[in-house]
Amino acid sequence: MTFLPSRRSALRSFAGIGALVLGVSACGPSDPGLVGAAGSAGTDSGADGGRRLGAEWESHTRTFMSWPALEAVWEDDLRYVREDIARIARAVGEYEAVVMMARPDQLKAAQRACGSQVEVIPLEVDDLWARDTVPVFVEEDGVVTGVDFNFNGWGNKQRHDNDALVGETLLGKYRIPRVEAPLVAEGGSFETDGEGTLLITESSIVNDNRNRGKSRDRIEAELKETLGIEKVVWLAGVRGEDITDAHVDSLVRFTAPGVVLLDRAYPGTPADSWSRSADQAKSVLSRATDARGRRFEIIDLPQPDLNRITGEGDDFVSTYANFYIANDAVFMPRFGDRKADNRAKSILQEHFPKRDVVPVPIDTIASGGGGIHCSTHDQPGKPAA
Repeated sequence: MTFLPSRRSALRSFAGIGALVLGVSACGPSDPGLVGAAGSAGTDSGADGGRRLGAEWESHTRTFMSWPALEAVWEDDLRYVREDIARIARAVGEYEAVVMMARPDQLKAAQRACGSQVEVIPLEVDDLWARDTVPVFVEEDGVVTGVDFNFNGWGNKQRHDNDALVGETLLGKYRIPRVEAPLVAEGGSFETDGEGTLLITESSIVNDNRNRGKSRDRIEAELKETLGIEKVVWLAGVRGEDITDAHVDSLVRFTAPGVVLLDRAYPGTPADSWSRSADQAKSVLSRATDARGRRFEIIDLPQPDLNRITGEGDDFVSTYANFYIANDAVFMPRFGDRKADNRAKSILQEHFPKRDVVPVPIDTIASGGGGIHCSTHDQPGKPAA
């Protein structure tokens, strides 16, 4: 099995940063999407009829992305990771509005690379991980609010002074109400069905590097209050072997309420901590129920053969689970193992029959420890005009 996200930049410390946590990462088919504005999918609005964390397949106003800025992080690969990011932005831009955040001195270059269909805005950023730096959007009484989870560089493993301010700055620019969470977490930590169920790895949030001294019970209560969640399903994850401490969005993803796709190692790959994490997740999900009392239908999503992929690197992330659901489309990585790529596309198409499934090459992003979902962040609501 390949290793899950370990963010290339984790391997190169900034001045003044201490020791890093090094190592390798990180009911039949249905398409619940095409449902109109967030909150109009026929789901409840949260435990108390108020705040609700919507599912990714609900309608988006726009997708936020971030233009990677730092040569100190990517070195000679900066050019190539920017090509990957621009490729994703152009692909998503065919289906919904895309806003690319870029440093003012990099604005023109980002605009040239992304094309006129993508809106590039001046905003100081450090790296491309918009899933983790942009606030988590919830809806309450018909109003979209951004919950700022106090990004701290994945538990102070890395210094991201600008990215730490993205939440407050971006929400102010778009005049979206801001709520500061009582927790430290990242958007890649959360996976929801839009009906009150949250999947999360314990390793990524019940961790002293984010929430020192807080018990799992206390964190669960704060997640329920902050996000309008009714039930949290806890997966063990993997602690201390990648910079994210094993985000759930590279492990298991909802395709509909009660239906999940689970990342699985390529057949015959020797067992490791990551494949054992997937086994543990499958065991938990097979015994659990969601917020509506449904048992989970679990579908395996096998990885490619690492001997047949076009990318390389010890930290290459070859999970297909890090896909992104946009308006009318699903974006998945294309790794170059044609058989595996086609199999993953077929599985996604089966579960999202009303959407286009669009494979996108992302070898440099994947070699740096991430994927398409890591680099995108949806804002719920009616599509932008």
